[in-house]
Amino acid sequence: MTAPAFGRATVVGAGLAGLSAAVRLRETGVAVTVADGAAQAGGRCRSYHDPQLGLVIDNGNHLVLSGNAAVARFRRTVGAPADTLTGPDEAAFAFADLASGARWTVRPNAGPIPWWLLAPSRRAPGSRARDYLALARLARARPDETIGDRLAPAGPAWERLLHPVLLAALNTDPAASSARLAWAVLRETVARGGRAMRPLVAQPTLAAAFVAPAVAWLAGRGAPVALGRRLRSLGFAGDRVTALHWADGAQPVAADEAVVLATPAPVAASLVPDLAAPTAFRAIVNAHFAVPPPPGAPPLLGLVNATAEWLFAFPDRVSVTVSAADRLLDTDREALARTFWAEICRAYGRDAPMPAWQIVKEKRATFAATPEQDAHRPAAATRWRNLFLAGDWTRTGLPATIEGALRSGETAARLVAN
Repeated sequence: MTAPAFGRATVVGAGLAGLSAAVRLRETGVAVTVADGAAQAGGRCRSYHDPQLGLVIDNGNHLVLSGNAAVARFRRTVGAPADTLTGPDEAAFAFADLASGARWTVRPNAGPIPWWLLAPSRRAPGSRARDYLALARLARARPDETIGDRLAPAGPAWERLLHPVLLAALNTDPAASSARLAWAVLRETVARGGRAMRPLVAQPTLAAAFVAPAVAWLAGRGAPVALGRRLRSLGFAGDRVTALHWADGAQPVAADEAVVLATPAPVAASLVPDLAAPTAFRAIVNAHFAVPPPPGAPPLLGLVNATAEWLFAFPDRVSVTVSAADRLLDTDREALARTFWAEICRAYGRDAPMPAWQIVKEKRATFAATPEQDAHRPAAATRWRNLFLAGDWTRTGLPATIEGALRSGETAARLVAN
């Protein structure tokens, strides 16, 4: 094995991008130090005990797909228990229209030849096979083109499947989102068939599925995560980072040491001179209700003609996710909870008083997945030879997803090692 280019590295940030970078670096024999300014690891994928609910919850609901290769690699490496990421045995996406009362399940076949498009019972009601085949137009999109430039954002297929799925993946109005980013998601999932499209949800929490196994794996290999350690600035000289100025003092950066900056985009932009980075962001609003879902409830239910967009059925709670939710940021929390609960009752066909609830608003959840913002995303390598970037906001070729975050960490680690 070739010796790594750097013998050691400091990873700043213990979100999934930073943890991914640290894990891959340790695999290549690089001595790693990981630090994060928060009280716990995980970044936006953190889990915590909420006293209002009396439950451990995730700050946001995150869905991955069975075709997400970096997710599989990461979990396999750190020994994450298989039962902490669960989903149906086949690709199935259940929906309910709260305006009409209609219900349907989209069920792609397992293989890459999409014969499911010829079966009306497997498609969104009222849609036609050619509505889905039109997605191939995204493959030829220019970097500056939106989905709306390549597709007609209307019709049964759009309203009952494509819009809700693309909105969740991009966290941006799909019609205004980057066609190339949308195609990157579709190419790795839909184009590969149902085996790559099974929806998987962390059980019981994101911490159990991703964060805790990684932190334990690193600690067992001499790279414990230091929490509550905030980086205030970087010192530069020539083509190198020469110092890390933490809140508790300065740390010189040795000649054989690399720095992987795995912080959110605004933080990285404040630390690195003239860094090109996304400047527009979209919110996500999540709601959690301390009540078990009714028997037979699907683990994931998409809602049409509702404020809530997706319902996640956990054993001890029902959770709601709304993407591109900037319009809801100023809405009263209890009013939101009552709106969501009324929709949950209609979706599940139940009538019950609202249980204990919690609303979590992430104002800057992801960068806006528009062509303009995608063009601002920087590469992992920088003009300083020992400084590398990681994060779902870097140039991963994917929108801001768990898969993209993990890949960014792999990329940064590969650059350090090579």
